[in-house]
Amino acid sequence: MSQPDSFAATLRFLAPSDTPPVYRASQGGADAELDLEGEFVDSVVTLHNGRNVDSLSLDREAFCLVNHVSAVDDFYDAGQIESVYTDEVETLVRDATGAARAVCFDHTRRADSRNIRGEHTSREPSAVVHNDYTDKSGPQRVRDIMAEEADDLLSRRVAIVNVWRAVCHPALTSMLALCDASSTRADQLVPTPRIAKDRIGELMLAHYHPDQRWMTFPALTPDEVLLLKTYDSETDGRARFTLHTAFDNPDPGPDAKPRESIESRVFAFF
Repeated sequence: MSQPDSFAATLRFLAPSDTPPVYRASQGGADAELDLEGEFVDSVVTLHNGRNVDSLSLDREAFCLVNHVSAVDDFYDAGQIESVYTDEVETLVRDATGAARAVCFDHTRRADSRNIRGEHTSREPSAVVHNDYTDKSGPQRVRDIMAEEADDLLSRRVAIVNVWRAVCHPALTSMLALCDASSTRADQLVPTPRIAKDRIGELMLAHYHPDQRWMTFPALTPDEVLLLKTYDSETDGRARFTLHTAFDNPDPGPDAKPRESIESRVFAFF
C-alpha cells in the first residue's frame, strides 16, 4: 500500500507535571497492556517517511533501515530464535556499528491482537514515547548480563542496539515512530522507573516539543530490520538514544493484518 511522504499521527507523551511517572512492564499474554502512572498527553505530530531520507545513521539520527533476509522461518519457534536468529542479529549489529563484539541478551515478541498475544504470550505494542535505557540503566544492564566481564567491558565504549523486525506480514497497524536524535534535547527526557516482574530498571519517557523531527517506515516487511540505538556510553556528540513509540496508523488499508513483531536487544562492545 502506498504512503505519502508525510502524514499526521497522534503520539502519547509525558505531560509536564509534578507527578513522578512509573512504567510497569507487562508479562505478555492476551490481556497484556501498557500500565503507566503519571500524567500523559496526546500530541499530533508530522511523521516523515523514513524511506525517502538518504543516509540515516546510528550516530546521527540514532536509527537506520537495513535489508536482511533471515534464515528463520518461524519467529515463534524458540529453538530457531536461539540457534539461528541470535547469531544473525549479533552479526547485523557488528556490521552496522563496527563493534569488536556483539552480544544479544533479549528477544521480545509483540502483537497488536489479543488473540495472537494469547497464543504466543506476546506483549502489547508500547504506545508511549520512550527510550529503553538511561545513563544509569544502560551500564547496569551490562552488569546484569555480563557478570565478571562487566567492569572491563564498561571501561571502553558500549552501546545497546534494538533490532526491530515485523514478522509474518508487513507492519501496517501499530507502526513504529522514531525521533531523529539530533532534534531532541536533554531537558525533554525524564528518567523513569521501569518495574518488571523480576527486576526494577529505568527507561526514559519524553515531553513533546515542536522541534522534534519524527519519522516512520511504512509497511516494514519481514525482510527488513530497523536498528535503533537505545544507549551509547560515548559522549562526544554522537546520538546516544532513540525516542520511539508505537502509534495507530490513520490509514492502514482495509486488508491490514494486526502487527506482529520481534525486537532483539544487543550489546555492542568496542
